[in-house]
Amino acid sequence: MEKYTPSSDGQKIHYKESGKGKTTLIFVHGWLGNTEWWNHQQEYFKNDYHIIQMDLAGHGKSDSGRQNWASELYADDIKAVTDTIDASDIILIGHSMSGAYVLEAALKIPKTKAIVIIDTLKDLDESFTEEQAEQLMFSHYRNDFKYAVENFLPQYLFAAQTPPAVKERLQHEFLQNEPEMVINLLKPLYQTDYREIAKDVQVPVVAINSDASPTNTEANRKYLKHYDNLMIEGVGHYPMLEKPDEFNTILDKVLKKLS
Repeated sequence: MEKYTPSSDGQKIHYKESGKGKTTLIFVHGWLGNTEWWNHQQEYFKNDYHIIQMDLAGHGKSDSGRQNWASELYADDIKAVTDTIDASDIILIGHSMSGAYVLEAALKIPKTKAIVIIDTLKDLDESFTEEQAEQLMFSHYRNDFKYAVENFLPQYLFAAQTPPAVKERLQHEFLQNEPEMVINLLKPLYQTDYREIAKDVQVPVVAINSDASPTNTEANRKYLKHYDNLMIEGVGHYPMLEKPDEFNTILDKVLKKLS
C-alpha cells in the first residue's frame, strides 16, 4: 500500500507498506534511488517481516521542494515514516549515501534495534570534503551530466559482471534528474562528520559490501561500538539489483542473527 507522511519541514514523504511480522524493515535507497530498488527484497521478506520501502525527499514520489538539503532532514524523513507506522522493533537498512542517514536517524528513533548498511561507509577514517566532492564529482555533473552518467560514473558504480540491464536501468533513472538538483541531493553527505554520529550509535551495525573496494573493519570499529561486515563478490555498488538472490540470502542470515 502506497502512503505519504510529512517530514519535519513539510515535505510529503512517500512510502510503501507490506508484509507481516513483529520486526519492521525500513529500506532506504541511495542517491537518485527510489522504492523500486527494493522490490526483490520486498517479495523475498514479506512473509516474515513488516516491510517499509520509502523515498527520501527529492527522490521517487516524495516532494522535491526542500529549501535546505541537509543530512538532518534526510534523517527526519526516515523518522517521519517510523512515527507514522505501527512498529515495535525496527531494523533500518540504508544503501550508499543512506547508510549515513540511517545512522543519524537511529539516534532519533528509539525503536531501532539494529542497522544494516549496504556498500557504504567502508572506512570512517577516510574523510571527503564538500570541496573535494565539488572538484572530483559535482563539476562533472554540472558541466555535462549525461556524459558523467554514461562515462564517468560507471567506473565507480559498476563491476565487470554488473548486468547490462541494471546499468541501463540506473542510467536511465539518473538522467531523469536535473544536474543542479542531483548535486543538492548529494551535498549533505559531505557536510557532516559521520564519525561523531557513529560514536553515539548503540545498536549493532552490519555492513554488506561489494568486493569492488576494501572495507576497513578496524577503523570502523573505532567509532561504531558493534560493527561487523560481510562481502558479496562480483558486484558493483548495487548488490540488491545486480545479484538479488545472493544478496537476499546474505541479508536473510544477517536479519535472523540481529532479530
